[in-house]
Amino acid sequence: MNEENPIGYYAVIPSPVLFNKNLKPNEKLLYAVITVLANKDGYCFASNNYLADLFNSKPHTISNWISHLSKLNFVHVELIRSDNNEIIQRRIYINDIPYVIKMTYPYSINMTESMSQKRQYNNDIYNKIDRFFNYIIKRENKNLEYFNEFEEVEFWKILKNIEFDYTDEVIKIFTKENVEKIKIILYSLKELYMSSKRQLIYKVTKENLIFVYDKCKSKQEEYEGTIKQINNFFEYYFTSLIKSLEKNSY
Repeated sequence: MNEENPIGYYAVIPSPVLFNKNLKPNEKLLYAVITVLANKDGYCFASNNYLADLFNSKPHTISNWISHLSKLNFVHVELIRSDNNEIIQRRIYINDIPYVIKMTYPYSINMTESMSQKRQYNNDIYNKIDRFFNYIIKRENKNLEYFNEFEEVEFWKILKNIEFDYTDEVIKIFTKENVEKIKIILYSLKELYMSSKRQLIYKVTKENLIFVYDKCKSKQEEYEGTIKQINNFFEYYFTSLIKSLEKNSY
């Protein structure tokens, strides 16, 4: 993820957290994930939905874990609001960042275990993207609980408004590259809709979605094989899209 809260190769759990008897095991693991996600910007802005996917849990459970970590003073949560007092971002700060968190590990890319873990993480994300694409385009997996009844109707209205309500018949005439583009964009819209930044989805245009995607693809090709290499394109695009929408909101 380079420009967006990246998942790195290492996570740190300091002893006050690791051996705290008041914390659940998953709360300790969540703390470790937050330390990694906070590495670049100094804070973690990942949504409950995003973290829930990582832990195979529910967003409200993640919210409870974060609240508990905050209550015990291991993290500090800051809510960023718009001029209309709407929450546009949540920032989670680590109250006591171990020194090792501030270190970088340029050599870790050659480590088999780390690369294997990153491949598994990427595979999980792209499997979810494929399943959601089939759910929207092919109307498969109706039992998957992406939305409640109201949310599904509203999400389809959004797709129609931005002219992204493609049918399976139309998709069949697209090139492989364009199908992949639609998959990434659709899943990004879903993640945005299910996040605390939902209000941004009503500012989306088809032109903006495609422009940001093409720009991200260009960057991916530019960075290929360098230290800035983009290892998870979906996350790079998703965060770039949010930044673009937030920039145009003011």
